[in-house]
Amino acid sequence: MKGYRVNYYIFTDDPQAILTAQLQPGRSLAIVPIKKYSHWQEISMRRMEAINRHIAAVSHREVNYLFCLDIDMVFHNPWGVETLGERVAAIHPGYYNVPRSHFPYERRSSSAAFIPDSQGDFYYGGAVFGGLVKQVYEFTRDCHTTILADKANGIMAAWQEESHLNRHFLSHKPSKLLSPEYLWDDTKPKPPEVRLIRFSTVNKDYGAIRD
Repeated sequence: MKGYRVNYYIFTDDPQAILTAQLQPGRSLAIVPIKKYSHWQEISMRRMEAINRHIAAVSHREVNYLFCLDIDMVFHNPWGVETLGERVAAIHPGYYNVPRSHFPYERRSSSAAFIPDSQGDFYYGGAVFGGLVKQVYEFTRDCHTTILADKANGIMAAWQEESHLNRHFLSHKPSKLLSPEYLWDDTKPKPPEVRLIRFSTVNKDYGAIRD
């Protein structure tokens, strides 16, 4: 984000594990301690709550735009002001070229994340979303509310907070849609239509991480 001030907020349940980084001028980094949970599904579902609380307490005073990115990612190429928008979503790299019937939406009508077979524009990835800080606050608040509603009814959505994210964007359309070049997966070969990979997940042992 050349020419702009950037604040990095790293959410972690192990602050001591974060190494000191040498940042360029106009960059700052803050560690945000969060509660440790024993199950990865609980960590995933609590994400919206943690972001929402941080916006209310801190970041609404410090930034105009806020992007929420998974930590197990790597920047391969520049990420610039072309990504800024009121509400920003990224198309999931696994579903950008398949019909809607293949999208892994939550299909149980008993869930607050339910999306009927006949609805839905894209399948959005939960690893990248953002926008104006006020919009991200409202988005994370609403997703956290629907996650709690499901939990009260003994339901866990198909893809945890990503399912609730997709349901939210069904009713509140993104004003800016990022292509899979902003949310690629390093385990996938790069197809010819994706000319430049900007941001991507790193290879990892999911079994070891989730245990």
